[in-house]
Amino acid sequence: MQIRKKITITYVALSVVSTLLLCFVVFFLFQQNNSYYFLKRLQDRAKIVASIHYQHDPLKAEYFREFKANGLEEMINEKDYVLRVNGSNSFEYNTDLHLSPDFYQSVMKNGSGSEQEGYQYYYAQIFNEGRNQYMVIVTAKDRRGNTTSLYLTRIMIFGGLAFVILAYFLGRFLAKRVINPVARITQEVNRISASNLHNRLPLTGTEDSDEIAALTHTFNDMLDRLETSFEIQANFINNASHELKTPIATIMAETEVTLLKERSAEEYSSALESIGRQATRLSNLTESLLKLTQTGYDGKKQVQDVARIDELLMDVKGDLDRLYPNNRISIILSNMPEDESLLILPCNKPLLELAVGNIIANGVKYSDNNEVFVALTADKNNIKVVITDIGIGIPPEDVPYLYEPFFRGKKASRYTGYGLGLPLAMKIIRMHNGELAVQSEPDKGTVVTITFGRPNIKNSNMKS
Repeated sequence: MQIRKKITITYVALSVVSTLLLCFVVFFLFQQNNSYYFLKRLQDRAKIVASIHYQHDPLKAEYFREFKANGLEEMINEKDYVLRVNGSNSFEYNTDLHLSPDFYQSVMKNGSGSEQEGYQYYYAQIFNEGRNQYMVIVTAKDRRGNTTSLYLTRIMIFGGLAFVILAYFLGRFLAKRVINPVARITQEVNRISASNLHNRLPLTGTEDSDEIAALTHTFNDMLDRLETSFEIQANFINNASHELKTPIATIMAETEVTLLKERSAEEYSSALESIGRQATRLSNLTESLLKLTQTGYDGKKQVQDVARIDELLMDVKGDLDRLYPNNRISIILSNMPEDESLLILPCNKPLLELAVGNIIANGVKYSDNNEVFVALTADKNNIKVVITDIGIGIPPEDVPYLYEPFFRGKKASRYTGYGLGLPLAMKIIRMHNGELAVQSEPDKGTVVTITFGRPNIKNSNMKS
């Protein structure tokens, strides 16, 4: 069922229920009010009847009779009875009255009482006349109340039906007003595809004004992220295809030239060495791309190990010592905490070693094998690794593009590389809920700070 129909049906149902409740309340209050005022009229007549019975002067008795007949509004089937009370539980009985014994007992006990049979009302009151007691009973039919109740019931029935019909159209109007903005958003979103991701939904107000405006802002933010992702993906594919095509084309060209004619052993050896270099480059580039893709998986699933960060740094240095035997990397552990548990970090150890190794290796490479300092600090708030080199530095105009795959600055292009190390390191560190900050000054060096905040370290993944 469409939401528009659901809103209409819900609105009609709520309107019907509220109308029925209102009708019941109004009818109940009307009946109570009508009964109250009708009994008040019977009470006034009972007092007059008692006064007529009490008067021994015929002129005064006649005056009260005329006042009752002409001064009060006529009542239907009005009758009055005066019964003598003989004792606390005894009184004269009139056979014209068909009232329950409980009614008489209540009147004898409380001094007055009333009873209703349909729209026929009875009111009784005890009064004293000298040493004698009498019970005055006045009865009449509330025909006007009956007629008014029927008239009110008809009004409620027909008015209720008319209101239900009106509520149906109002519900449709309300549903249309509520759903139309969402429908317009859906229509606009359906028009947006990969070929026109630059299009945006028209804004209807500020994000705090209403939910529709917030939904529009959310969709536009999502489109911004999608457009950025598509652009990055397109650039990545273009650059990756170019970088992969170069060694493949070199290998194919070298092979074709070598096979054109017979070569000497030295020429074959030289060709194979060239092919080997390009194959190694292709292998390294492919491996880097695969590792970069691996970091796109769910970071929570990747975090499986528990490692001491100082031991991880020493392992990274051992790997770099084999790659760069003459490196001048210094691991500074002078500010180690007394509590060794502060050095423990839940992580995917191979990937984290790769990220830290890439950053330190960049320091070695771009400083022409000059000194690189790796300082470790840890406290109850965070774990911090600061990598400092005195290399070529990074120009300010290159800083915004550091984490784009295959990007290489003008100075960095003089060195061998693919522009994947730092983007890969950034992804891995973010995957571990860490932060990576780069500060650099051209021709003076670069400082890279890796920070893992203690609240972000997932102790639930730690193994004892």
